[in-house]
Amino acid sequence: MTNKLTQVVKYLFILVCSFVSVFPFLWMIIESTNSSDQIIAGKMTLGGQFSINLHHALQQTQVVQDFINSLKIAIWVTILSIIIASLAAYGFQIYKSKGKDVIYSLFIVSMMIPFSVLMIPLYRMMTNMGLVNNEWAVILPAITSIFLVFFFHQSLETFPIDTIESARIDGASELRIFGSIVLPQLKSTFAAAAIYSFMGAWNNYMWPLIVLQSDDQKTMPLLISGLSATTNYSIDYGIIMILIIISTIPIFVIFLFLQKYFVQGMTGANKG
Repeated sequence: MTNKLTQVVKYLFILVCSFVSVFPFLWMIIESTNSSDQIIAGKMTLGGQFSINLHHALQQTQVVQDFINSLKIAIWVTILSIIIASLAAYGFQIYKSKGKDVIYSLFIVSMMIPFSVLMIPLYRMMTNMGLVNNEWAVILPAITSIFLVFFFHQSLETFPIDTIESARIDGASELRIFGSIVLPQLKSTFAAAAIYSFMGAWNNYMWPLIVLQSDDQKTMPLLISGLSATTNYSIDYGIIMILIIISTIPIFVIFLFLQKYFVQGMTGANKG
């Protein structure tokens, strides 16, 4: 009896947590079918305004251009960051050096530095490089993720070094070893890192707000945050709901296809 009661309480708790997690998304979908006035009034029933809100979003905003901008930045950041982080972690873990541990410790400590401290030096650096109002001003600072280096390093700690040594004896180059031996064994880690990197780049707001100054360079978070109606200076919440739904699609699709590897990667499984 006690075990059954424990199971009931456990599932009720999971049900409540699931509802709290999913409700904002369901609320957003429902409200996207209503007009702005109905949303403000707190209406929680499906309406017939979805197509109208979608039409207004396409006509009144640069959602297609901003979506493409966000997608390009997120893809470049994801590809470059996981390549750089995985190679750096491979070097820290596999190669032997006297100062390796000290440098790695400094890397980890640097994670504690808030981004607000780095914004001014980064902005001056981007200005000197002529990259202000360019997508690469957002991409370059994001590809050197210390967390991803740490993440890959933790996965490589359990990697069999004897396999790498055997490949070296057979004459394989380090890049060949990394691409043919290490990478296939860390598919789950790469998938988890890709999701983490893509989400961070896609949802990035503060830094793009500073360095992307023209409308044709803006990303989805900047579009949503700065959206307002053209008349009466009022916010059209129906359009905002549509834009948020559009903005969640890439992350939803990526997580849908990589969720198996993501769970394995986050729990420390090396083999995909």
